[in-house]
Amino acid sequence: MKNGDSSPSHADSGKHLISLRGVTKIYGEGLASMQALRGIDLTIDEGEFVAIMGPSGSGKSTCMNILGCLDTPTAGSYTFKGIEVGSLTRNERALLRRHYQGFVFQGYNLLNRTSALENVELPLIYRGTPAHERRDRALLALTTVGLKGWEHHTPGELSGGQQQRVAIARAIVTGPSVLLADEPTGNLDSERSIEIMDLLTSLNSDQGITVIMITHESEMAVYAKRTIHFLDGLVSRDRRNGGN
Repeated sequence: MKNGDSSPSHADSGKHLISLRGVTKIYGEGLASMQALRGIDLTIDEGEFVAIMGPSGSGKSTCMNILGCLDTPTAGSYTFKGIEVGSLTRNERALLRRHYQGFVFQGYNLLNRTSALENVELPLIYRGTPAHERRDRALLALTTVGLKGWEHHTPGELSGGQQQRVAIARAIVTGPSVLLADEPTGNLDSERSIEIMDLLTSLNSDQGITVIMITHESEMAVYAKRTIHFLDGLVSRDRRNGGN
């Protein structure tokens, strides 16, 4: 990966989008240290829809932060599209996130006084995309998530489900390889949760976006093709979901 705001030049299209080998994560030092991950081996292929589950403190959020290049392992290897992430600088990891990853959070993380269209344009501003192209791509992303006609509404004028759709549009407007979703239905009622899961399923099946989702809800995990359970900093179970 090169410095500057350009996409990585040596990312490959090998089978494994993501590979973790012997990944550990320790926070703190000495008696105050805490081992969040104890040696994770995990691969995720292009086009998968993976749900990650586990109790609080199991290591799932730490793993997601490492996958999203928001944190780095204490030991072990993390490769993304064939790139050894541990060898990248902080700026290079930021470029990897910017060009290849989209993020969706439980709390939406929208700018309250900014329209849906402007919220979705934001990642493209960081990439230096020209204004006319930003607008066109943001409008397309909002249409993709079912919000055509809502472009000029602020988050306060939208329901929780609509706000999460805006957040998903913002995450996909850059055309990411992978969508990392942290409890995307955590603030929604059951009906809106189903709508969001149907949308994520569609993005995975129709556009080929790899989806990695943390959830506490088994009802939501069944939408994934594969469920990985964490316990005490280790993968305790990794299974394909029936019918997928």
